[in-house]
Amino acid sequence: MKNYDYVIVGGGSAGCTLAGRLSEDPDVTVCLLEAGPKDDSFLINVPAGAAALMPKAGKLNWGFETVPQKGLNGRKGYQPRGKTLGGSSSINAMIYIRGHKSDYDNWVDMGAKGWGWDDVLPYFKKSENREAGGNDLRGEGGPLNVTSLRSPNPTAEHYLDACAQLQLPKTEDFNGEHFEGTGRYEVTQKDGQRFSAAKAYLTPNLDRPNLTVITDATTTKINIEDGQAIGVECQIDDEIQTINAAREVLVCGGAFGSPQILLLSGIGDKDELSQVGIECVHHLPGVGKNLHDHIDYIISYKSKSTDTLGYSLVGIFKAIKAVFEYRKHKTGIFTSNFAEVGGFYKSSPDVSVPDLQTHFVVGIVDDHARKSHLGHGYSCHVCVLRPKSRGTVKLGSNDPFAAPLIDPAFLEDDADMEVLLKGVKLIDQIVKSPAFDNICGKRLYSTEDMSDNEWREEIRNRADTVYHPVGTCKMGVDHMAVVDPELKVHGLQGLRVIDASIMPQVNSGNTNAPTIMIAEKAADMIKSARN
Repeated sequence: MKNYDYVIVGGGSAGCTLAGRLSEDPDVTVCLLEAGPKDDSFLINVPAGAAALMPKAGKLNWGFETVPQKGLNGRKGYQPRGKTLGGSSSINAMIYIRGHKSDYDNWVDMGAKGWGWDDVLPYFKKSENREAGGNDLRGEGGPLNVTSLRSPNPTAEHYLDACAQLQLPKTEDFNGEHFEGTGRYEVTQKDGQRFSAAKAYLTPNLDRPNLTVITDATTTKINIEDGQAIGVECQIDDEIQTINAAREVLVCGGAFGSPQILLLSGIGDKDELSQVGIECVHHLPGVGKNLHDHIDYIISYKSKSTDTLGYSLVGIFKAIKAVFEYRKHKTGIFTSNFAEVGGFYKSSPDVSVPDLQTHFVVGIVDDHARKSHLGHGYSCHVCVLRPKSRGTVKLGSNDPFAAPLIDPAFLEDDADMEVLLKGVKLIDQIVKSPAFDNICGKRLYSTEDMSDNEWREEIRNRADTVYHPVGTCKMGVDHMAVVDPELKVHGLQGLRVIDASIMPQVNSGNTNAPTIMIAEKAADMIKSARN
């Protein structure tokens, strides 16, 4: 039995941020529990290593599957999640996006008082060290390094030129004044290496005597006594141990892990808990509900350009040469995040805020890179930024080591299909633009001219996540909210959930930067409550 002031469950983006911030006070003790191993793999540190980490479950990737999706013609979706310090920030494409400012004002309208744009902007800035410099909207001097790619791939220029040919708007900074438009993505890298939340908030502070980090530690239950969270049970070295929390238990397991841990602890819908043999400790029906994600479709082309990434003799030679370049200079193709450019666009003129996002990838992406193709190519993603479909995370059993039942309910709301169809037709225009003429080869799967109904069927056959699940412990004040605006679990003491699961609605873009912001803001709330 071990005793700390704060026990943090989950060493992902939020957990690392909290551990770093809370342990700034030498008078409190902090314990961070992470189910995965340390983040010392070269596949994590080398940006291009994401191509090896994302496609399958393994030591560093949970590699979840969804339940069969009615909206995807019965297919199971794939949901990679980081299983290491840094969580998904250790295996993702490193894109730094906050979303549109209206996202956060919408949260306030949904009952999340104190989470409007003016409230969260200081925490975005506090977390950020933008190498290009700070301003009224951008941060400088924070823990998280944000920069431009060191060695941009020339193939990305074709996408930028194509968008210009179509007279799509352009922006120099997606996180600045002009969110809408085409541009280059900034990334969480430093000196050509991945800069995860662990590298930003945890690694520099591991020598603090008041901070304990335990890896390969699976939390199996939160201990509740008289309505108060008093600690957790976790398996470490094949032994169940108790870790006590004198002040608070902070759950940071992500959109899948956090509801799973609450449910295993008897916190959730009492009828659903009884079905898997778990005694209800606290009836809270919203746990695991409101799951949603950015549904995404990809168009891919073969290419005769060897600037694109691919499998060929030339590609192998370039990769060998790039190994030496990276080792010596930390430049070259191994610094790529693959999704180097993209944009935010409106599906129709009557939409006030962009509802589509694109990621142009300098290689072929097929089934989350789980299917390989000889030769070279490029791909273009498009996703629905504010989906209406809502799903669930449930338990299949009371086994804490079993994967949860993940049901994003993709495309079950017809409105999502219609927005995605417009997005697919947009990227179809982009990749058929003259800017691609001199590198364009055979198109994969879809044909050049398809009817709307043919596109809808193609979308159902091939669409899937772009890795942004949120919402399963949503913040608010209605009967289905799990946490209040201070991220405290409704009806319990000493227990908060702090990660992307608390978002009442997903932000318009990649979710890593907002998750870190959430933890930054939560850290200040926790410190204020202590003082």
